[in-house]
Amino acid sequence: MNNNIVYALYDDDDILLNSVKKMKEKNLNVKEVYTPFPVHGLDKVLELKETRMAITAFIYGCVGLIFGSVLIYYIMISGEYKSWPMNIGGKPNFTFFKNLPSFVPVLFELTVMFAGHLMALTYFYRCKLFPGSQETSPDPRTTDDKFLVEIEHENFKEVEKFLKTTGAIEIKKKDDK
Repeated sequence: MNNNIVYALYDDDDILLNSVKKMKEKNLNVKEVYTPFPVHGLDKVLELKETRMAITAFIYGCVGLIFGSVLIYYIMISGEYKSWPMNIGGKPNFTFFKNLPSFVPVLFELTVMFAGHLMALTYFYRCKLFPGSQETSPDPRTTDDKFLVEIEHENFKEVEKFLKTTGAIEIKKKDDK
């Protein structure tokens, strides 16, 4: 429940990682960890599943490759530009595959551009960081240099006592502002 949430603030990523390990050993319910940068090994300690972002990157790259192929075919091989023949490296302009080596840089760049831009948009959407989003960090210092662990608990006094031994610099309930 919302009343049973405790925030523990840390100022070092190594202390944070060791603290989360201890919390997991003590079977505390760690709901979320807010960090200003990725902490190596934290995903394994929190037992997070692998993301499927690599699959989406591949799909977005394929979309870019197909878009580039269709665009090049329309501009260079067919379409209204056919009346303006292009001589690229002495190759005939009426076949796509005979000209393919000349098109590789454009196809590569469009593949990378589509994958990169669409991955950024997907990341923002999945993390709810799009304009107008109401999702915020419980403590704005986590975007600068602090680390915050959100814990669901049953007994605040017991959890607070344990968190002090792990190196937390600040401990507060969700109600406290």
